[in-house]
Amino acid sequence: MTEKTPVPVFPSEFVDLDPFADWALGTEAERYAKRLSSTMDQLQALYDAAFPRLEAILAYLDGLELNSLPLEATRLLWLAYSLVNASFPVEVWRQPRVPDSGAASMEAVIEPAV
Repeated sequence: MTEKTPVPVFPSEFVDLDPFADWALGTEAERYAKRLSSTMDQLQALYDAAFPRLEAILAYLDGLELNSLPLEATRLLWLAYSLVNASFPVEVWRQPRVPDSGAASMEAVIEPAV
């Protein structure tokens, strides 16, 4: 029996972020739902792993054409978006939801172009 070569999730320079592949979500609604369904420990783990790599991620992505990103780079961009989504809960609120927002929710009716 032969072993299959794993499909790369992120570019090889960012293989250390593979454990966070489930955060590479293509829409804002998916990223927001993931944040709300995550524990603070999970949000902190994403933040601790990805935030120190953010400058390298941005430099890598800046070297590519946005409209023709390879799939691995697109996933890396989505991971960066998830990091942004997780940053306020980690840095400020210390909870996944916006404080004092009760049952309020937000639903994007159109996704940003990027």
